[in-house]
Amino acid sequence: MTGPRICASIVNGDLAAIKRVESLVDLYEVRIDLIGSEWREVARQLGKPWIACNRKSNEGGTWPGGEEARITELLSALELGAEIIDVELSTEGLSDVVTLIKKRAKCLISCHDMKKTPSIDAMKELVRKQLAVGADICKVVTTAQKFEDNVSALRLIREFPEERIVSFAMGPLGLVSRILCPLVGGEFIYAAIEPGREAASGQITVSDLRKIYQMVKG
Repeated sequence: MTGPRICASIVNGDLAAIKRVESLVDLYEVRIDLIGSEWREVARQLGKPWIACNRKSNEGGTWPGGEEARITELLSALELGAEIIDVELSTEGLSDVVTLIKKRAKCLISCHDMKKTPSIDAMKELVRKQLAVGADICKVVTTAQKFEDNVSALRLIREFPEERIVSFAMGPLGLVSRILCPLVGGEFIYAAIEPGREAASGQITVSDLRKIYQMVKG
C-alpha cells in the first residue's frame, strides 16, 4: 500500500476480523503473549508480512512464563516466516538474540516506558543503543502525561532521518503522536483491529486511522 504504513496488532485468534482489515494494512503484529497457544495457527493464515512480538510483562506484555521460554517462543516465529522480530532492548543476552534473528529476519529493537516520556536526550540515547546492538528498526514507545510529550516522541523520529524509527506516546494524551508518527517519517504505526481489542492504551482502530490518512491525502 502507499501512504502512511499501518501495522495491525493481533491480540486474539479471530481470523475473520483479521481478514476484514487485511486490505487496509501493510503488515501485522502477532502478539504471542496476548493470543496464547493458537498464535502459530493465526500466523500461518496471514496474507501480509508480520512482526512477531512476545512482550515482557514490565513493558506492557502478559507472557506468563520465564524469560528463557519467552525468547524461545519468540524465536520460533522465524520458522513460520516472520519478516520482523521485535525484541526488547532490556532483554538479557540481547546481542546473541539479535544475531539469531538477523540470520533470517529483520530485527526491531524496542523500548517501552509505561509511566512517562523521558527527555529527548534520554530517548536519543536509547536509539543509539538499539542501533549499536544491530537494530534494523528502532522502536521507542513512551507514556504521555502532557501534550508536549507528543512533540518529544515525534521529534525523536526527525533526529534520526537516515534510520527506521517508530516513536509515539501511549495513553489518551498520546493520540496525536500515534496519528502523526508515519506522517513525520516514522516507519509505521500500530492500530487495533477492532474497538475493544487494543494491544496498548490509546491505540486507534485500523479503519479510523485509514480514514484519517485518506482525508489528509485529500
